[in-house]
Amino acid sequence: MKSDVNFSTQNDATAETALNNLPEWNLSDLYPGMDSTEFKEDMSACKSNAESFEKKFSGKLLETLEGNPRDLAMAIAEYEQIEERMGRVMSYAGLVYAGDASDSNNAKFYGDAQEGMTVAGSHLLFFTLEMNRINDDLLFNAMKEDASLAYYEPWLSDLRKDKQYQLDDNLEQLLHEKSVTGRGAWNRLFDETMSSLRFKIGGEEYPVATALNFLQDTCRNKRKEAAQEVSKVLNENIRTFSLITNTLTKDKEISDRWRGFEDIADSRHLANRVEREVVDALVDAVQEAFPNLSHRYYNMKAKWLGLEVMEHWDRNAPLPKAGELLIEWSEARDIILGAYSGFAPEMAEIAERFFDKNWIDAPARAGKSPGAFAHPTVPSVHPYILMNYLGKPRDVMTLAHELGHGVHQVLAGGQGALMAQTPLTLAETASVFGEMLTFRSLLSKCETVAERKAMLAQKVEDMLNTVVRQIAFYMFERKVHEARKQGELTGDDLGELWLSIQSESLGPVFRFSDDYKPYWAYIPHFIHSPFYVYAYAFGDCLVNSLYAVYENAESGFQEKYFELLKAGGTKHHSELLKPFGLDATGPDFWKKGLSMISGLIDELETLEAQS
Repeated sequence: MKSDVNFSTQNDATAETALNNLPEWNLSDLYPGMDSTEFKEDMSACKSNAESFEKKFSGKLLETLEGNPRDLAMAIAEYEQIEERMGRVMSYAGLVYAGDASDSNNAKFYGDAQEGMTVAGSHLLFFTLEMNRINDDLLFNAMKEDASLAYYEPWLSDLRKDKQYQLDDNLEQLLHEKSVTGRGAWNRLFDETMSSLRFKIGGEEYPVATALNFLQDTCRNKRKEAAQEVSKVLNENIRTFSLITNTLTKDKEISDRWRGFEDIADSRHLANRVEREVVDALVDAVQEAFPNLSHRYYNMKAKWLGLEVMEHWDRNAPLPKAGELLIEWSEARDIILGAYSGFAPEMAEIAERFFDKNWIDAPARAGKSPGAFAHPTVPSVHPYILMNYLGKPRDVMTLAHELGHGVHQVLAGGQGALMAQTPLTLAETASVFGEMLTFRSLLSKCETVAERKAMLAQKVEDMLNTVVRQIAFYMFERKVHEARKQGELTGDDLGELWLSIQSESLGPVFRFSDDYKPYWAYIPHFIHSPFYVYAYAFGDCLVNSLYAVYENAESGFQEKYFELLKAGGTKHHSELLKPFGLDATGPDFWKKGLSMISGLIDELETLEAQS
């Protein structure tokens, strides 16, 4: 690994060279191909095994438990094996589809897999419903008697939390089977519509990920041109995006009402295994900090850019004199692995596998899913990472983020298919921690005040995007879901809600014109995972506190950290944070996390005063 960082100045020639030969993932560890015998056999086996499982255990779980607790443990293990195989099928189909959603063969392949797994899953639905009808005392006393059943205690305890929101078995069956023509279909319509959009900038046509990347260009006119083109294309499709949003929001309201959720975000809190009060405290703390964080920083940035008023296309503009840097893929690899290795060699070794074994799909291309993600697939295989790598410093941080997820998913895989998955709030811990390690490593290499200022400013912006922007997204979602209860929302209605939240969160230095109204429409989290977004802010503030513990720890931090990651979904956040002396339920926890962002802005102000 290199100890120095050699950034290239970007121009068309170096960009073309640097972004050639980016790695594409090799999905053969899941299946040899879409038409492979192995995939077809697993598709068939999922259905037949699920049918056999239903015949064997439906209506008999209480009898099985009373006969011998170990037999119930064996039933759970069999259920887990079927779930793992189904997860493997859907992981492969989903990754193929994400690689190019515009390809009709990929779309059909994904749709057929989704329908097949929905049918198989309908035969398994009884299991968790029936499990939750077993008396609590009877089940937990049985776990004391049998170690094999006690192994599944975290999963069974989590399952119990869903109990009060379960519907009648037949209703659950109906909702499950209709999901493929309901929410799943609307999600797919969003993906295929978004992947088909083309944005004409500088005489060339680009997909959405590349078009949005132009908003970070050094040339203000190019940023403006890209921003207006994004607005134009989104507006041309706003009726479709508004229909999708209205339908899914109403669908959620119906589901929540039938299940008995009190608040519009309670189902997400339940899935995240986090209390509403904890999330409310986070949101309140961030909202209260808007003036001290985002407003203060962007006022300073406006001065750097020589602007009295900033437009939305100036938000992610690079600093003057910072240069337009291009980081080649090999350099990005060395930067991240070096930072990870400095913390723990084991962490770097796991991350290195993603590079060496083609577990990353890096190029931005037409039809590919925008943004980035780390897909855990199933514990018996390994995660895969999707990137749209364009060589920006921010792309390196995104890669460090997703590799953090990947390391976490590898370590948690030992918990098995039922307990490896970490709630979203804690799932962001390793990713944001990976970003922080990379940032600190790069910051330590800065040799001039200008370099340090540019690095600090980039990190502050990333943190504001992670904390302030994501909480603003959460506030927007809440307004949308509350307003939808009164009737359908037009694209203009949604745009007005969007502008009101953006203005509040980013501050008076911005002028938000009408061409920013449709920008809510491209954000996939609103469609795929309602209220997901606060998990980013949760993770960032948590990691800020965690990193402060690391900096002050004499020894033993790494071991505790790896134990946290290996736990997967087996422990509540309070239990996982206790060894570090942290408590997310405390009133000052979030303010401590936010104080790190404030401290970086303080340092920028000091550097500005010195220059």
